[in-house]
Amino acid sequence: MISKRSGTATKRLSRSPVLKKTITYEDFNGETVNEDFFFHLSKAELVELEMSHQGGLAESLQKIIADEDGKSIIAEFKNIILSAYGKRSEDGKRFVKNATIREEFESSEAYSALFMELVTDADAAVEFINGIVPSNLGEEAAKVTGADLEVVKPPKPQVMSRAEVRKLSTEDMQKLGARVAAGEVVISGE
Repeated sequence: MISKRSGTATKRLSRSPVLKKTITYEDFNGETVNEDFFFHLSKAELVELEMSHQGGLAESLQKIIADEDGKSIIAEFKNIILSAYGKRSEDGKRFVKNATIREEFESSEAYSALFMELVTDADAAVEFINGIVPSNLGEEAAKVTGADLEVVKPPKPQVMSRAEVRKLSTEDMQKLGARVAAGEVVISGE
């Protein structure tokens, strides 16, 4: 799926859990650059992210949004973006992430452009999160926390069109990200 907004495009690489994001930004030489960046969270990283939050990531995000805690929302987006960013090895067998790679990305105008897009455009944020977080994250976390946990299948998610999303109030828009992360809502491309 490719979605253009503000000169950027997002695409899940076919048969790959890697999200490719084309970011348009102005570099420090004043040149406009279109560059592809890659984002991926392994199952282990996703479970770790889920387990690092009291009640899980989705519940934590819902609480932050409900509390209108802007500082925490910004910190979570930064953490998610930088945790997912990396570079694919040429042979495609590894997705390399380390402090140097993250620091190079974070200090670029590409990171700034992506960050601003995600915190100001709910559609872009939802698309990005959906691109790096699989729908079975809760099941994976349950496997780690205890063998006897019963995984309850969530009800079928509400499907919302992009037009419906644009009509939401500011308050409902703030809650939407957590609802998507929790699997309660799916945004259709129509």
